[in-house]
Amino acid sequence: MVLVAVSKLCCTGLIFVEPGIKVNGVYYRDVLLQKELLPAIRSVAGDLFIFRQDSAPAHRARETVLLLERETPRFSGPDLWPPNSPDLNPVDYKVRGVIYSTCSFQH
Repeated sequence: MVLVAVSKLCCTGLIFVEPGIKVNGVYYRDVLLQKELLPAIRSVAGDLFIFRQDSAPAHRARETVLLLERETPRFSGPDLWPPNSPDLNPVDYKVRGVIYSTCSFQH
């Protein structure tokens, strides 16, 4: 699994999750958000960002939503999250395209 924050102006570096790690709400909040992603976003955008994500279980956990409401300047809550679409989730589709174009799969 890989995380990255993307905006019209810039993006953060890629944040990789080690194979075998179970990304539950606690790991997502305590490690991925607080230690990795939010500091990376702040380093490139300061406090000028809107945080939006999809509705994966770890993302929509009540404690995660409360953390993001408290820690981000503007947070698009679960009721405003886009559906899974290549137009609305460019990171998923861009990363997947790069992986497929650079990796050779053996059958």
